[in-house]
Amino acid sequence: MTLTELRYIVALAQEGNFSRAAEHCSVSQPTLSVAIARLEDELGVQLFERGKGFVSPSIVGIKVVEQAQVALREAEKVRSIAMCGRDQLEGPLRLGVIHTIGPYLLPQLIHSLKLVAPNMPLAIEENMTANLADMLHDNEIDVLIIALPFDLPGVLTRALYDESFQVVVPRGHPWESRECIRPEEVTGDEILLLKAGNCFRDQVLGACPQVSSPETDVRLGHSIGTIRCMVASGLGVSVLPSGALGHPYSNDMISIIPFTEPAPSRRIALAWRPGFVRPKAIDALLKAVKGLINPAYRFAI
Repeated sequence: MTLTELRYIVALAQEGNFSRAAEHCSVSQPTLSVAIARLEDELGVQLFERGKGFVSPSIVGIKVVEQAQVALREAEKVRSIAMCGRDQLEGPLRLGVIHTIGPYLLPQLIHSLKLVAPNMPLAIEENMTANLADMLHDNEIDVLIIALPFDLPGVLTRALYDESFQVVVPRGHPWESRECIRPEEVTGDEILLLKAGNCFRDQVLGACPQVSSPETDVRLGHSIGTIRCMVASGLGVSVLPSGALGHPYSNDMISIIPFTEPAPSRRIALAWRPGFVRPKAIDALLKAVKGLINPAYRFAI
C-alpha cells in the first residue's frame, strides 16, 4: 500500500469515473486501474463496485476511502513540517549556557539574535558544564556556550571572546586605592570563591595559585551574584569575570581593581555536535555575538 494508491482510490470515489479520476491524478486510465486492482488484491477486498457506466465504493470501500483521506492529510502534515525544517533559522534553538555566563551575556545576545534571526527564539537551559555536556551528547540541547577547555570527544567548538578577570573588594578595603594587583597577591582566608564543581572556581584557582581554596560555607557562594553581594557586605574579596562587573551589576559598595597585564582571563566558546542539522543557526549565533558592544568581551570571531 502506497500513498499514491490511496490518492487513486480517493480520486475514484470522488469522481465516480476511472477516466476522470485518472485525469485528476495526471496518469493514464490503465495505470490508475491497475494500481487500484493491485491494492484490492493486497487488501483482499473489493473497494469499488463496477458496472456499465458507473463505479461506486463498496460498503468497506467507503470506510477505506475515509481512512485514506485521513492518512493523506497526515502525510501532508509531515510534508509541511519537513518544508518548515528547510529554513534552518526557523523555530526554537535549544541553547545551553553555564551559570557564570548566562545572566550577563544572554540579555544582550537575545536582543542581537533577534536582529539576525527573528524567527529563531532561544530555548535556554542554564546549568553546570558537566550536566550541559551530557545534555548535548543526548541531543537534549543543540548548542552550548561554555568556557574552554571543554573536553567532550567529537564535539566541535568555536571561540567567541576572551573575558578578563578582575579583583573586587569592599569599599574601605586596603586594596581599594590600588591601580592593579598581581595574581600572586590574591591570597589568604578572606578570598571568596564559588562552590566546588563550578568551572570558574577552577579557573580562578589556576590563575591565582596562592588562593588557599577555603571550604567553609562562609567563604563559598552559589553564584557570581552571591559572591558580589558577599564582597559588598565586607565578608572578603574575590575574583570575578569582567562581564559580571559592568552596568547594571556594579554598585557603590564594591571597588573593581584590574590585574597587572597579562591579566588572567577565560575564553568563551560555542560547542555543538558535528552532525547538527542547522549549521546556519550556529552562524547566526556567531554573527549575533559579533554584533555585541561590550568592553568586557575581546572578540575572537
